Amino acid sequence: MELSDIKKDLKERLSKKRYEHTLGVMYTAAAMAMCFGVDVNQALLAGLLHDCAKYLTDKEKLSACKKYKLPISPMEDANKELLHAKIGAAFARHRYGVKDEEVLSAIACHTTGKPDMSPLEEILFIADYIEPNRKQLPGMEEIRYLAFHNLTDCIVQIIENTLKYLEGKKSLVDDTSQATYQFYLEKQKQERIS
Repeated sequence: MELSDIKKDLKERLSKKRYEHTLGVMYTAAAMAMCFGVDVNQALLAGLLHDCAKYLTDKEKLSACKKYKLPISPMEDANKELLHAKIGAAFARHRYGVKDEEVLSAIACHTTGKPDMSPLEEILFIADYIEPNRKQLPGMEEIRYLAFHNLTDCIVQIIENTLKYLEGKKSLVDDTSQATYQFYLEKQKQERIS
């Protein structure tokens, strides 16, 4: 499917606000891709499709997981919102015909991140957080600066902010987010040494 066809389809499925966020992520990911020498078309496609399953109800998410044989962790079962990323990757493959494994992987991990992400995965993870339609979160100015200067530092800052936010709400932290944070803290240390 062409990007224009996917846009038309998503505009009908997503709320106006979610669709605007989607376009913001798509263009932010493309700008970051240009900055870091990552394939711009991959970034556009991943950005456009990252929330393509966001409109599903919890019941529909569970049904989609069953249909596509997607495992559900205890954390995802407790917070079904997390499921939209892996379902989005399945939709990208089956509904929109995406065959690029790197794009599919970026969509699948854009919410929690994962240890040792590829540059495209890092870009989508960051673009989802910093796109221009996002409300001004604490430290956003610095995070947006880092997004175009140092991906590792940016990811550490985003996860620290997210952990503080979740702790403030007394919410559980996903194990993958925790593992991602530990990986990027260590990577940050190594980058500062070398």
